[in-house]
Amino acid sequence: FFSPLLKNNFPAFLHKAFKTINPARAYIHNWHLKIIASYLEKVRQGQIKRLIINMPPRALKSVCVSVAFPAWLLAHNPAIRIIVASYCQTLSVKHSLDCRFVINSPWYQSLFKKTKLSRLHNQKSKFLTTENGFRFATSIGGSTTGEGGDVLIIDDPHNPTYIYSEKMRYKAIEWYEQTFASRLNDQNNGAIILVMQRLHEHDLTGHLLSKANNSW
Repeated sequence: FFSPLLKNNFPAFLHKAFKTINPARAYIHNWHLKIIASYLEKVRQGQIKRLIINMPPRALKSVCVSVAFPAWLLAHNPAIRIIVASYCQTLSVKHSLDCRFVINSPWYQSLFKKTKLSRLHNQKSKFLTTENGFRFATSIGGSTTGEGGDVLIIDDPHNPTYIYSEKMRYKAIEWYEQTFASRLNDQNNGAIILVMQRLHEHDLTGHLLSKANNSW
């Protein structure tokens, strides 16, 4: 038996997703997770189209935004298409595998019976549902040719090792502006989420917030 609360309450869903991929670790709920969950739910409902979340490392930002939230989106709309990017492809794939593990879990399948993963296209970096929705993992600078998403997520676009390199910072910003942002299927109604730690005033968050027509 699985609580109906998990079907309609994202904080409860996040808790369950965390314990699914980290069964030996304690889940410590905190006010920041409740706030993030409320904003992400507004994204799902179409109330927020551009969202920036800045927070330090080791505070569950990736589990919340890159793992649990895509699984939550697919639970309520198996046809939705999600693209998630991180600065490192290895990291992107790890989050993809964790998300897929949640979706394949018995409790998830029991609660969200319409969300089934396709047997024909079920890869580490991209898995489809039987409704032709998907979660696609890529990296900053990686190819997204031919891919389009309803929700775009960027999780840590900058490698902390190279954050003081103007060239490397600009590479991430240029990739966002010229490639990633154009992947939205619907520029007016699609959503983009950026979650990252701030390490430099001229990082991607700083770039986006400095725009005159800032809508974030």
